[in-house]
Amino acid sequence: MRRTTTALLAVLLAVGGVAGCSDSSGPDDPKPTATVTKTSTPSLSAEEARAACVDAWADALLKDADLGVDEEPAECEGLPEGDRLDRYMEGLQKRNEINRG
Repeated sequence: MRRTTTALLAVLLAVGGVAGCSDSSGPDDPKPTATVTKTSTPSLSAEEARAACVDAWADALLKDADLGVDEEPAECEGLPEGDRLDRYMEGLQKRNEINRG
């Protein structure tokens, strides 16, 4: 009985020791993951953001004169909704100036 217990204990220690040790190249190792961080663009003042929006409208209207006021360029994102028509009209005027020049 004593031999059986000693043998069983030896087997358990051997199995536990093997299971506890592993090399770093095993298949259970988690794969490295890439971390992507978004870099923030410099923030514009309200006037600069509005001017960029008007410029974007002018460029968009040069490419497609049939754009409607609801098809606002991405550069206008975050600007007040109530000012949309004014930005569109300024962009239209700027496009007309470019076409006359």
